[in-house]
Amino acid sequence: MLTRKQIELLEFIHKRMARDGVPPSFDEMKDALDLRSKSGIHRLVTALEERGFIRRLPHRARALEILRLPDALTDMAAPPAASAGFSPRVIANDRPSRPRGALGIVDSAAVELPLMGRIAAGVPIEAISEVSHHVSVPGTMLSGRDHHYALEVKGDSMIEAGINDGDVVVIREQDTAENGDIVVALVEGHEATLKRFRRRGAMIALEAANPAYETRILPEASVRVQGRLVGLIRSY
Repeated sequence: MLTRKQIELLEFIHKRMARDGVPPSFDEMKDALDLRSKSGIHRLVTALEERGFIRRLPHRARALEILRLPDALTDMAAPPAASAGFSPRVIANDRPSRPRGALGIVDSAAVELPLMGRIAAGVPIEAISEVSHHVSVPGTMLSGRDHHYALEVKGDSMIEAGINDGDVVVIREQDTAENGDIVVALVEGHEATLKRFRRRGAMIALEAANPAYETRILPEASVRVQGRLVGLIRSY
C-alpha cells in the first residue's frame, strides 16, 4: 500500500517522463509536491524503490526508471490513441560491430539523420550547421513527416534532466515551444544552446537542469527556437 504522497510522486514522475522522456529533477519533484526540502523527496523515492515501483539508474545523475504502476495509476500507462502527446525514447549505444549499425539495433525502419555538429548544454557555443556525418535512428522515435536532425551534447548543464556530455539528442525541427519543453535555442543569431524553455511575459528564460548554471533571461527577440528534444542516443 502506497501513501498519498508516494502515489502523487509516482504520478508526477510518470507524466514528466511521458512528456519529456527524462525524469524530473528533485527540485521539480519538491515543487510539484509542495514540500519544503529535497530530503522529503529522497525519502519518498527510497520508499518507492524499496517497494519495487521505481529503480535508480547507475552513473546517471538522479535518473529514475518506473518499473510498474499501482492499480490507481495503471490506466495512465496506456494513453488513448488520440492523445497528441509525444514520448521521446532513449536508445543505448554499446558500440557494436558495424553490421548492426550505429545504434546496436537491427531495425529495417531505421532512418539516417544528419548530425549537425555540437550543441552546448552549458554556456552557449557558436552554432554549427554543417553536417559532420549521419546517425541511424529507429523510425518509431520520429514524429510523422516532420524534419528531424541530431546534435552531439557538449557540457553538463542538463545533467539533472538525464542529458549527459557526449549524448546525441534527436531534435524535431520547429520554431515554437511550450513552457517546460527542452529546446534548441539560437541566442542572438549565432549561439546555440540546449535548455528548458519558459516564457515570462516579454522575456524568455532558458533554464539549465544543473544548479551550477544560472537561468538566462533574454528578450523574446533575442531567442529563436530551432527544435524540440524528442529522443536521446547514449554511448557506453
